[in-house]
Amino acid sequence: MNFFAELALIMGGWAKNVRVTLDQTGRIATVESGVEPNPDDQNLRNRILLPAMSNLHSHSFQRAMSGLTEKRLEKRDSFWSWRELMYSFLERLTPEQMEAISALVFMEMLECGYASVGEFHYVHDQSGGQHYENIAETSCRIINAARKTGIGLTHLPVFYMQGGLNGKKLAEGQLRFGNELEQYLRILDQTQDSLRNAPEDYLLGMAPHSLRAVSPESLKEIVEARSSGTFHIHIAEQLKEVEEIQTHFGARPVEWLLENVAVDSRWCLIHATHMTQEETQNLAKSGAVVGLCPITEANLGDGVFDGTEFLLSGGKYGIGSDSNVRISLTEELRLLEYSQRLVRKERNVMTSKTGSVGRALYDDSLAGGAQALGRKSGSIVPGNWADLLTLDAEALTLSGCTKDEILDRWIFSGDDSLVREVWSAGRQMVADGQHIRHDEIERKYRSVCLLYTSPSPRDLSTSRMPSSA
Repeated sequence: MNFFAELALIMGGWAKNVRVTLDQTGRIATVESGVEPNPDDQNLRNRILLPAMSNLHSHSFQRAMSGLTEKRLEKRDSFWSWRELMYSFLERLTPEQMEAISALVFMEMLECGYASVGEFHYVHDQSGGQHYENIAETSCRIINAARKTGIGLTHLPVFYMQGGLNGKKLAEGQLRFGNELEQYLRILDQTQDSLRNAPEDYLLGMAPHSLRAVSPESLKEIVEARSSGTFHIHIAEQLKEVEEIQTHFGARPVEWLLENVAVDSRWCLIHATHMTQEETQNLAKSGAVVGLCPITEANLGDGVFDGTEFLLSGGKYGIGSDSNVRISLTEELRLLEYSQRLVRKERNVMTSKTGSVGRALYDDSLAGGAQALGRKSGSIVPGNWADLLTLDAEALTLSGCTKDEILDRWIFSGDDSLVREVWSAGRQMVADGQHIRHDEIERKYRSVCLLYTSPSPRDLSTSRMPSSA
C-alpha cells in the first residue's frame, strides 16, 4: 500500500510530495519526498499527512458516566466525592456493557486522531468481588472492543490489593478492583493468552494502581515478575494523597517511588501534579514518561503539572483522556498549554526553545505517548507502525497556513473535526472524518448502555465523603 501526500510531517520535518509505502504487517517500509505520484498510490488530495497520536491513559468504562457527576453534593465537592459516585456507577456494569462502552471510547479516540491507547483497566471482578469464571473476563472484553474498532492497544491490567495504606481493607465500592498478587498474576497470564490471536501491535503492560492500593512488598514483586513491558502508576494526583503517603512512608509519593523502585524508561507516572522542584528534576532524569490528562485533571480539580521545570530538566510527557469526560486530542493539548499560561502568567510556555508551541506540544506528546505504550510509533519513519492521520487542507481554519502554523491553528483555533482519515498499524479505521463502523458501534452502545448505567438520583443525593482510603 502506498500513500501520496502533497505535504507531510515526516521524521526530518515538513516535506512536500511525499510517498509513504507500507509493508504487509502495517509498518512503514519507505518514506520518499520530492517525488511524483504513481498511478497505484492512494493520493491523499487536499490532505495534510501527520503521525497519529497515542492516548496513554484511559479508564474506558467512565465514559458512560460523563456529565453525570456535575452536581454539587458537599460543602466542598472534590475528587473524593466524585470517586464515591464512580463506585456507585460501576457496581451495575456487566462485561457486555464494558465492551460496548470501550468500543465507543476507542471509536471516538480514532475519530479525533489517536491511533493507539493505553487502557488502565481495573474492574476485574463481579459485584461483591467474586471472580468471573475466566478471571480475565473483563480484560478480554477490552481486547474485543479494541479489535472491533481497530485501535492499537497496550492493555494495562491494574493491581489493586488494599483500600488504603497499611493494608486497609477494601471498601465496598472497591471490591470489583481487588486481587491478591497470585490472582493478579493469573489475570496477566490469561490476558497474555488472549493476546496471542490479537494483532501484532497489541501489547501487555502492568499497572500497580497507586502507592495507596499496593503494598511496597507487592510492588517490588510485580516489578520483578516481568522483565519486559511497560509499568504505569497513578501518583501524586491529589494533595490529600501526598499528605497521607508522606505521613505513612516519611517521603512524598514521587520521592518515595524514585528512591525505592528502579524507575526508568519503561515507566509512566500518571498525573504527578503535585511535586517539589527536586522531585520534578529527578523524575525528568529517570527517563520515565509523565502521563498528563489535562481535561480530567481540570474536571476533578487535581491541580496543574509544573511543565516548565519538567521541560527544562529534559522530561518526557504524553497525553491521555483518563476518565473520558471528554475525548478530544486538540483540547487535551490546548488545555495543557493554557493551564501553564494561567499558572505562570506567560504565553507559549510548553516549549524549551523558540518557535511554534503547537509543534512542540505535538512532537513531545507523540514521542512520550509512544514510549509509554512501548509502541514503535510517533513519527513517519521506516520501521514504525503506520499510525497516521490526515487533516483537511481545505478547512477554513487552516487557510493560508504553512508548516508549523498548521499545528498551531489546528490545536489552538481548530478542533478534531479537521481530522479526516486515520490509520492504526496500517489499518484504515477513519474515512472522511468517521469511523468505518461508527453506526454499528453506536447502535450497540445504545442498546446495552443507555440509562441503565446512570447513577440513580438516590445515588447522587446520598453520596458521602469517603474515608481516607
